[in-house]
Amino acid sequence: MNAHARDARLSSGSLVLRPWRPGDLGVLLDAYRDPAVQAGSRAPVADEEAAAHWLRAQEEGRATGLRHSFAVVDTELGAGPVGNVALSFPEPGAPSAEVGYWTVAPARGRGIAPRALEALSAWASETFAGAGLVRLELLHQVDNAASCRVAAKAGYPLTAVLPPSPPWPGEGHLHTRGL
Repeated sequence: MNAHARDARLSSGSLVLRPWRPGDLGVLLDAYRDPAVQAGSRAPVADEEAAAHWLRAQEEGRATGLRHSFAVVDTELGAGPVGNVALSFPEPGAPSAEVGYWTVAPARGRGIAPRALEALSAWASETFAGAGLVRLELLHQVDNAASCRVAAKAGYPLTAVLPPSPPWPGEGHLHTRGL
């Protein structure tokens, strides 16, 4: 993996996407107290130990090149993270990767999630298309209408309804975007 991918810092208007830092632990804990963030998470963060583990996992993912997670900072709202966007590969050189995101309650409805997802998607295309990446996938539960709106705004049309599959108890939506 190249240093550009490992050390990436992205920006889009008032948004800055940067690697998560140990000092973000409190923000992360607060975010995961939000039922909406909890409902969409595959890896719940319930306490300081879990938050520290989550932060280490992001560093490890970046080091291996299999996961690129970014704290989303909106300079208009303040200096701390208001969300997360991530790009995850199932294996090195895979033709598809999954994107995911969440935002804290005060950041919702401001267009932050679609702008952050668009910045991540553009970066993924620039950084990994030459290594064989051709498609990005976004998954969420069917009852998450807000995620459908974010996906559509960021150029991810709905492509399939998926059957229930752990850890999700209900059907899911698959949105895809070609590079």
